[in-house]
Amino acid sequence: MIKKQKINVVDIVIMLFIIGVAITCLVPFLYMIALSLSSNNAIISQKVSLWPVEFTLETYKTILSDVDMIYTLGYTIVLTILYTIICMFLTICAAYPLTKKRLKGRDFVLTILVITMYFSGGLIPSYILVKNLDLMNSMWSLILPGAMSVFNLIILKTFFASLPESLEESASIDGCNELGILFRIILPLSMPSIATLSLFYAVDRWNGFQDALFYITDKNLYPMQLKLYQIITANQQLDTQQGEGSVGAFIVPESLKAASVMFATVPILVVYPKLQKYFVEGVMTGAIKG
Repeated sequence: MIKKQKINVVDIVIMLFIIGVAITCLVPFLYMIALSLSSNNAIISQKVSLWPVEFTLETYKTILSDVDMIYTLGYTIVLTILYTIICMFLTICAAYPLTKKRLKGRDFVLTILVITMYFSGGLIPSYILVKNLDLMNSMWSLILPGAMSVFNLIILKTFFASLPESLEESASIDGCNELGILFRIILPLSMPSIATLSLFYAVDRWNGFQDALFYITDKNLYPMQLKLYQIITANQQLDTQQGEGSVGAFIVPESLKAASVMFATVPILVVYPKLQKYFVEGVMTGAIKG
């Protein structure tokens, strides 16, 4: 017979705590959905809580009415994918050699990389650098300046270092070179960390806004976040011109912001479940082992 496991008080407290945290994270999300689907009158009257009041899709129609929105969405997806691929390539190329004790100057290189986590040139030098490299109004101005995260590099390096050296020694004896060891052994075993870090890079680029605001003036190169910012700003200016008492001629800024958040969040929410199985394993293994 299988004995039933008893649930003690500690387990109940832990479950209640987890449920409380989940509700805390879920409530703001539900509020944003309700806000984006409610009418102007309901929002101004502060009647909206966790359920739409006077249901309407007018806010989403305003966002999608921009003829360039579909193009911007496709462009941002391509930008995010390209950015993620380049970042992961550079991160892998830097992390793998730094796990080799025979690499001369390894500690010095790692120290220099870590210093960049705490100190940077600042906004003005970065802008001047991008301008002098003739990257203004270019997709590469949104990719190259942040092409590798030292934090992600350290996580991946730690994961690589946690793999048994005997695997590499066996492959080397069989005549496999360094690239063969990396692509045939190391990377297949490192998929949890690679998937996790790819998600980090993709979310970082998808939500990127400030760099595009500084480096991009061509509307055809606006990423999604900057495009939504332009829509919200234009609506707020219309609100100011027509007066706060004019309801119905414009979309309430809070509703437009909520819809913009949903519009920018849903694609990431679609991708995340597919990578969720790698997430915990990749972060914990890369952070603890070594």
